[in-house]
Amino acid sequence: MSSGWSVLAVRYGTLETTRSEAYYRYQAYGEPDGPQRLDYYFWIVRRPDETILVDTGFDPEVGRRRGRTCLLEPAEAMAQLGVGPETVSRVVLTHLHYDHTGNLDHFPDAELLVPARELDFWLGPLARRTQFAHAVEPTELGQVLAAVDAGRVRRLEGGEEIAEGVHAILLGGHSPGQIALGIDSRGGWVVLASDAMHFYEELERDRPFGVIADLAEMYEGYDTLRELSGAPDAHLVPGHDAEVMTRYPRVDGPAGEFAVEIR
Repeated sequence: MSSGWSVLAVRYGTLETTRSEAYYRYQAYGEPDGPQRLDYYFWIVRRPDETILVDTGFDPEVGRRRGRTCLLEPAEAMAQLGVGPETVSRVVLTHLHYDHTGNLDHFPDAELLVPARELDFWLGPLARRTQFAHAVEPTELGQVLAAVDAGRVRRLEGGEEIAEGVHAILLGGHSPGQIALGIDSRGGWVVLASDAMHFYEELERDRPFGVIADLAEMYEGYDTLRELSGAPDAHLVPGHDAEVMTRYPRVDGPAGEFAVEIR
């Protein structure tokens, strides 16, 4: 039974890259290289009594420094959709990479729900090693740590219901504590994979993305996502696929330029 949530995917940025950059050891497939596009999203889980923000996008200046195109500043997209510090009491961070933790300063009083395993890793010594450190911003990790010290962080172990009909699912793989969310929405069962699956093709062709913390966990995560999304009315939403914007209906009004409802 639906818990009454609507689920919005909000596209705010993009990157033109290549398949050999996007996929892990792409040469193993024996195929020619070609273009690949990543779109950048955050998600809104909302019903009349509560709005939950899922990830906060990249900081526009950080995105520009990293060569990403900001189509619309996340804070502006949020404002157009009625999302702000006065309407959001909880922010779920599916993992702590830079494109999911920017703009936290816009929600200075919100409770942050963070995977415990993710938090422990990024606040530990291995996070400083180059091949991990490139994916995060120290300033943003500092904001999360300050929220911990202020008592604003709820640690998620995975498997718990974080709100009525909203479930945290620990997968790992892409990042040590990567989670997905399973949502009993008014449009059916929705699995927000976040970066446990960047593109639909990852699952369709069993092809891991290029940024990996644990390859075996990434493959196991794909199997879990297949199981979770096996029902005929289920919606599986990847974290960076441009096709999300064409598979689902645009929201009403000007925000339809950058937001769709998963149903």
